[in-house]
Amino acid sequence: MEGPTPARGPRRRDTAPDFALEQAAGGRVAGVDEAGRGPLSGPVVAAAVVFPFGVPPGLAALLDDSKKLSASQRQRAFDAIRCSGLADVGIAAASVTEIGTLNILGASLLAMRRAVLRLSELPDLALVDGNRPPALPCPVRCVIGGDGKSLSIAAASIVAKVIRDRAMARLATRYPGYGWDRNAGYATAAHRAALMSLGVTPHHRAGFGPVARLSI
Repeated sequence: MEGPTPARGPRRRDTAPDFALEQAAGGRVAGVDEAGRGPLSGPVVAAAVVFPFGVPPGLAALLDDSKKLSASQRQRAFDAIRCSGLADVGIAAASVTEIGTLNILGASLLAMRRAVLRLSELPDLALVDGNRPPALPCPVRCVIGGDGKSLSIAAASIVAKVIRDRAMARLATRYPGYGWDRNAGYATAAHRAALMSLGVTPHHRAGFGPVARLSI
């Protein structure tokens, strides 16, 4: 479960994701991950990333589990993924309403399915971070800790995190006081205090702890 990431210095590369799982599978392999399962507010966002021709060393050096990267490192990696011309990227979300209807796991799997279906071509295999597969019209392999093992999943984790953070920053301008541009909707002390003083918004997840107690 990812949360707001503090600014950090140069990251350690004791271990880093690689392209071994993709190469072993062959064909078009998509890495799939989501961002935003834990927050009190906002959608859950998923991304699917395919590197049809592999990942050059310069790009690979930028990729890692998004939770290990600072905001500036994620942005640099995101720009490289989107502008390199080497990646096919699908991005999708599940709304707060869908989270309430399906629960957060179901909504996360739905967002992942939507992201894969937004790729330009259906992959031959989807490598999905975690231990629960979304319903996809292609073979799926779950990889626990996949964002630290597979470059494609790491790229997906970065894309999903950057896109979700941007969405929460936009919502912060419409609902000032909750600090969503800083906490991305997570249950920081400032966010919980704002809930008590300002109340619940339509973008809060009614079934989540502090929000549920205020919604009774």
